[in-house]
Amino acid sequence: MSQSDNFQDQLKSLKPHKDFFIGIDSDGCVFDTMEIKQKECFCPNFIKFYNLQRVSKYARETWEFVNLYSKTRGVNRFKALLEAVHLLGERKEVKARKAPMPDMSALAEWVSEETKLGNPALGSYALRVNDPRIDLALKWSGKVNRDIEEMVFGIPPFPLVEESLRKLSPKADSIVVSQTPVEALKREWEENSIDKYVHLIAGQEYGTKTEHIALAAKDKYPDNNILMIGDAPGDYKAATSNGVLFYPVNPGSEEDSWDRFYNEALDKFFSGTYQGDYENRLIEEFNAHLPEKPVW
Repeated sequence: MSQSDNFQDQLKSLKPHKDFFIGIDSDGCVFDTMEIKQKECFCPNFIKFYNLQRVSKYARETWEFVNLYSKTRGVNRFKALLEAVHLLGERKEVKARKAPMPDMSALAEWVSEETKLGNPALGSYALRVNDPRIDLALKWSGKVNRDIEEMVFGIPPFPLVEESLRKLSPKADSIVVSQTPVEALKREWEENSIDKYVHLIAGQEYGTKTEHIALAAKDKYPDNNILMIGDAPGDYKAATSNGVLFYPVNPGSEEDSWDRFYNEALDKFFSGTYQGDYENRLIEEFNAHLPEKPVW
């Protein structure tokens, strides 16, 4: 059995102890870590490893659009890497500077076939294919992880997150549903002593967020008793793909979102009045926060 299969078996083996289930994203949702990780760890290494120095301004704008300020916010890092290179190569400023774009076809092929898009799976793949383009992506991702470990610490959860976790615990089973590596997730949740509120911390090694919900909760609880909390369209997709409910933490308005969850939305979820007009209004508001296309 591979390590990734073992991770997914952990999700499958979760048993209901409460009547409700809540999946919770981490970066940008529980912790205000998206900006520092993307701007200080991911993007500088994107420019360095892929030799984008001559178009660094545009590479930075593109990276931040893909990962922070658009409907791809929160996407898996390898998918983000592919999208950023694609969008960057289309920019007229980049074409004018005749900046060569890296060949991402080998990584794109792996991403299209693999769902557990983390370093363990990519490392195993790299050993099999012996492709320098795959090796480069793995080195980039490894350096990002090391930089995050060195730089990202001392960041508490958003206000009312811990209170919300404490409030939901008596009635709902909960897990972390994230595309961040498990090691980083555990470090952040344990550092803030909130890991005690969740049954499992599932990161990118466990598969997609859609798979996390499907394996951990689908057919174990009624669909309208399952809620995904997140700050990105990928979180919304994880909910809708499984036919379950979604609570948005709006980028830029995280404090207000958690205030509403703690004081209003959670009670509606438990009372069975969340689904319908109330949820639809929140999702419409959420969708207005993130554009689909860049302004350039």
